[in-house]
Amino acid sequence: MKEDFLHYVWQHQYFNKEQLLTTTGEEITILHPGFYNRSDAGPDFSSARIKLDETEWVGSVEIHLSSSDWRRHHHQRDAKYNQVVLHVVWQEDEVALREEGTPMPTLELQGRVQLPLQAQYQELLWSEAVIPCAPQTHLVDGIYKSSMLDKTLLERLQLKAELVLERMEQSRQNWESTVYQTMAAGFGFKMNQDGFLFLTQVLPWGMVQRYQKKPAQLEALVFGQAGLLSHITAPDEYALQLAKEHHFLSHKHALEEPLTAKAWNMLRLRPANFPGIRLGQFLAVLLAHEHLWSTLVACSTIKEFKEFFQQEPPAYWQQHYAPGKKCKQTFARIGEESIQNLLINVVAPLFIAYSRRTGDYFYQGKAIALLEQIPKENNKITRLYTGLGFANKSAADSQALIGLYQRYCQPKKCLNCVVGHRLMKQHLTRP
Repeated sequence: MKEDFLHYVWQHQYFNKEQLLTTTGEEITILHPGFYNRSDAGPDFSSARIKLDETEWVGSVEIHLSSSDWRRHHHQRDAKYNQVVLHVVWQEDEVALREEGTPMPTLELQGRVQLPLQAQYQELLWSEAVIPCAPQTHLVDGIYKSSMLDKTLLERLQLKAELVLERMEQSRQNWESTVYQTMAAGFGFKMNQDGFLFLTQVLPWGMVQRYQKKPAQLEALVFGQAGLLSHITAPDEYALQLAKEHHFLSHKHALEEPLTAKAWNMLRLRPANFPGIRLGQFLAVLLAHEHLWSTLVACSTIKEFKEFFQQEPPAYWQQHYAPGKKCKQTFARIGEESIQNLLINVVAPLFIAYSRRTGDYFYQGKAIALLEQIPKENNKITRLYTGLGFANKSAADSQALIGLYQRYCQPKKCLNCVVGHRLMKQHLTRP
C-alpha cells in the first residue's frame, strides 16, 4: 500500500465512520475533510473541520501509513505542522507528538476500508500492463474517458505554457521577445531545440528587430551567431560574403561570441532537419513578419496559421545545409508535418500562456480550437489508447492521450484519474 491510497480514501471519505474514535478514545465527527494539498510543502489537507468530543477544530489533516512516519519526517520540529488537528494513519505503531510534546489526536483506518476497494487499488498498482487499467477500461463509460481527456489536454497545455511564462520572466516581461524565443525552440524541434534557444541569447530580439528590413544583414547575423560561418570548410563566394558581413556587424554591435559546433546536433538527422535548413526557414519567418505576435494572433483559420510559417527561405539555404555544402535536393518552405508540430508545440502554448498572462480565456479557447483543426497524431502512445476505446480524432485528442500516459498511466497515478476513480468507485459495496 502507498500513502496516496490513504489520501484518496480520506478525500472521498471511503471508510466506515461508525463509532469513529481516536486511538485515545475521543469521539470524532468529520464536518469537512479539508482541501487536498497537491504540493510537497505542508500538511496533506488544509482547512478541515473536525469535532473531537464536543470541541470543534479547524486546521490541517496529515496522513501517513504508520504513525511513526510523523517522527521520521520530523514534523514535530516543523512549525507548519502545529496546525494539524488530526493525524490519519493506517496503523498506529507509536504515539505522534506535537512540537510542544503533547500527543497528536490520531485516527487509525485499518479495518475501516472495504476489502474490495483495497483489492482494486492493489490490482491497479501491481498491474504489469503499460496502461494499468487496460484489462478493465471496457467497464468505464465513454463519458468518463472523454472527461479525463479534457483534463489532461488542459494540463499538458498549461505545462507547456509554464515554459513560455518562464521565458517571459527571463526576458523582463518582453512578450515579443518571448514569442521569438518560443518560435526558435520550435524550429529546433527535438534534436536542436537547445541550439536554437542558445541562438536567441547571442542574437536577442532587439537586434533582430533592428535588421528585419535588411534581409542580407539579418541573414548574416542569424547564421553568423549560430556559428555556421566561423569555420567554413568548403568556402564559396556567397558564404564568404555572409561571414564578412557578420564579422563587421558583430564588432559594430559588440555581440556576444557566436555559438560553436557543439551547440548543434548533426547526427542521425534527416536532411530536412539539418540546422542550416531550419535556420533558413526560421529566418524567412522573421523577415516576413515584423511583429510576430500581432500577426500570429490575427490568424483564425488553419490555412492562415500555415501561411504564417510557410515562407520562402533565401535561395542559398534552399540548396545548402551548411556554408559551401550543397544538398542533394532542394528544401524550400517548411513541410506540412513540421508546421503541424509548430502549431501544437509553439502556437497553442503561446495562446495558453497569453490567456494566463491577461486573464482572457478567449485565447485558451483559440488554442483548443486550433488543435481540433489539426489532424490526429498516430504514434505508439495514441495507438495504446485507441485500442481501449479512447477517442483520437484530432491533435487535441492526441495531445490529451500523451498527457494521460505521461502524467497518470506511466507513474500509476490511477487514483487521480477519472477512469481510475470510476473503477475504484465501482468496487465500493453498500454498508
